[in-house]
Amino acid sequence: MTNGGKRVAWITGGGSGIGEAGAEALAADGWTVVVSGRRRDALDTVVEKIENTGGAAEAVALDVSVAADVEKTAEQILARHGRIDLLVNSAGINLPKRRWADMELDGWNKLVEINLNGVLYCMRAVLPAMRAQKDGLIINVSSWAGRHVSKMPGPAYTTTKHAVLALTHSFNMDECVNGLRACCLMPGEVATPILKLRPVVPSEEEQARMLQPEDLGRTIAFVAGLPPRVCINEILISPTWNRGFIQTPSNRD
Repeated sequence: MTNGGKRVAWITGGGSGIGEAGAEALAADGWTVVVSGRRRDALDTVVEKIENTGGAAEAVALDVSVAADVEKTAEQILARHGRIDLLVNSAGINLPKRRWADMELDGWNKLVEINLNGVLYCMRAVLPAMRAQKDGLIINVSSWAGRHVSKMPGPAYTTTKHAVLALTHSFNMDECVNGLRACCLMPGEVATPILKLRPVVPSEEEQARMLQPEDLGRTIAFVAGLPPRVCINEILISPTWNRGFIQTPSNRD
């Protein structure tokens, strides 16, 4: 690797949840991390936390659903660091009105714009640099709902997360000849702030039995630490206490 051996990672949705945990784990492994997201205050808090533990981090405010802004962010990172070795697409949302009975088209469009289009925009933005490097990794954070259809996440979320899985495999089919690789990370229930948007918010006891953000942060760092010859095409990961298997009343409703 050129540039003094520095490894540069761009993490979208880096202000909270899985993105934040991924940034912290990567920084602990020596990566220079750039976190982006819509809330600058949250990003600055993550950067401060990483820097206080000896890591290298910076923040860029970004809405991934705006293609032109995504391109500008990639250009900014390249201008500052000269390379992008890793993209972690962790930006994603869901909405309370998520079932066929109350789903609104504006909500559907918003999920598609962020959960799917935003992923594509970021992948396209880093592609030229990664091709030039003949090396690069993309980790797309999908969901258990990207593999298994269930009622609770709703049709928009489930559809976009399935699409992210397909997008990841399609990328590997085309870009493996350029030395590039992508991993689709599909976690089951994770105790992140997005849970507050559920029609029924899980209790603290239930959340304690879910995957925790740091579990996914360690997973991201593991995939990122493998040699370029290794492609982990997908990871399906869930809590041992998987409510999709147990079928508790709270996730049947």
